Amino acid sequence: QDSSDDIEDVSLFDADDDVSRRSKKSKIRHPVASFFHLFFRVSAIVVYLLCELLTSSFIACMVSIILLLSCDFWAVKNVTGRLMVGLRWWNQVDDDGRSHWVFEARKVSAQGGKTSSEAESRIFWLGLITCPMIWVIFAFSALFSFKVKWLAVVVMGVVLQGANLYGYIRCKVGSRKNLTSMATSYLGKQFLRQTMATEDQAAS
Repeated sequence: QDSSDDIEDVSLFDADDDVSRRSKKSKIRHPVASFFHLFFRVSAIVVYLLCELLTSSFIACMVSIILLLSCDFWAVKNVTGRLMVGLRWWNQVDDDGRSHWVFEARKVSAQGGKTSSEAESRIFWLGLITCPMIWVIFAFSALFSFKVKWLAVVVMGVVLQGANLYGYIRCKVGSRKNLTSMATSYLGKQFLRQTMATEDQAAS
């Protein structure tokens, strides 16, 4: 088990150089994991949007959404993250009763045989980032439309999917300090590329 201090530093923003990008395979090597990575979280959103059309029972809708969210939390935390991007996080309690968060990244072999494909990485991060943002929108919508009974369901969606998002970002970058420095580095590289492109156009 690797603690957060042993995490391999991997770019969250896909800002690696072109050589490493070309070495990644675009083929989806875990289609079942990729499917269920999106299935539970998208199904929860669809049920939330259509539940009033499907049934008049609020309890049935609430239970269905919470079950889908729970299945999504377990699958993403324990299965799809490990298979699709080689990341894993969990919480453990030591002998003194103190809680510790553990963030683990899979070490890439010298042959690169276990490197996750670019297609799977894009699917993983797209689903992981987009769906919590949708639940946040639902939360504001329920709050401003005074749908108080739905707030508990929406908050559950924000908490469960937000926890996975936070955990995997910590796995990816190691700490908040690394996240800030990597974001700054990414923006700096983008600005440099735009500046070089502008100078080339002006020279031509």
